[in-house]
Amino acid sequence: MNDRTFSMEFFPPKTDEGVLKLRETRKQLTQLRPEFFSVTFGAGGSTRDRTLETVLEIQGEGLAAAPHLSCIGSTRANIREILEVYKAHGIRHIVALRGDLPSGVADPGEFRYANELVAFIRQESGDWFTIEVAAYPEMHPQARNWREDIQNFKRKVDAGADAAITQYFFNADAYFNFLDECAENDIHIPIVPGIMPISNYAQLARFSTMCGAEIPRWLARKLESYYDDTASIKAFGLDFVTGLCERLLEGGAPGLHFYTLNQAGATSTIWQRLGLD
Repeated sequence: MNDRTFSMEFFPPKTDEGVLKLRETRKQLTQLRPEFFSVTFGAGGSTRDRTLETVLEIQGEGLAAAPHLSCIGSTRANIREILEVYKAHGIRHIVALRGDLPSGVADPGEFRYANELVAFIRQESGDWFTIEVAAYPEMHPQARNWREDIQNFKRKVDAGADAAITQYFFNADAYFNFLDECAENDIHIPIVPGIMPISNYAQLARFSTMCGAEIPRWLARKLESYYDDTASIKAFGLDFVTGLCERLLEGGAPGLHFYTLNQAGATSTIWQRLGLD
C-alpha cells in the first residue's frame, strides 16, 4: 500500500479548550503515520488565522500539513497574501475549494468557482504547491445535472489540480461509477475517497443534509433503529465504514482521507482494522 495516500482532516479549534483537545487527538493520530493532516478554512477567510495557527503547529511537530483555501468572498489580493504566507512558512500542499458564502455576506468576491482559484494559485506560485480539489461522487448539491458536474470537475483538473478528495459517501458504487465517468471525460488524476466515521447519527444526518451526501435509506433506518443507544451506533458504524473502506481499497482506490471531526477514536479503530498502521 506504499503507493497510496492516507490522510486525515481537522477543523481549526475555536476555543483554548478545543486547541488542547485537538493536540491530544493529533498526538494519538500521529502514531498512525498519515501522509498529511489537512485543516479546513472558513469561506471568506472566516477562520483564516486559526487555520494558519493550526497548520503551523502541526508543521512544528514535524508533520505534513495541508491548509484548505476557499475563494468565495475573497479577493485576488487576499488570496495572494495567504499564498505568500504559506510559502514563507514552507507549506507545499493546499486543498483548494470554492467554499460557501458566509451567512449574511452578499459579495461572492472575485472568484466564482474553484477552477478559478486553482488557476490563480498556479499563476502566482507555479508548481510550488501540490493542489488537491474536491470531488462529488454523488454530484455536487448545486449542480444542475450530472454532465455539468463532471465538466465542472474537469475544469479544476485542467486548471492544474494534482489530485482530488471526495465528499464522503456510503455507497461504494457511487465512487466507482464516478471514476468511470471521469475516465470517459479524460480525467486521470488520483481521486481519494473521503471517509466519514459514523458515531453520532443525528450529527451525521445534519452534516449530510448540509453537504448533499446521501445516507442510503436502509442505512438510515438501521441507525435510527438504535435510537439513543450510542454504543450500538458506534459499533455498527465501525463495522460498516471499515467494510466500505475495504471495498474501496480492493477496488483500487488510491488511498483514504478521514474526516476526523477532531476525534481520534473511530478513525484510529478503522485504520487499525484495515492494517494501515
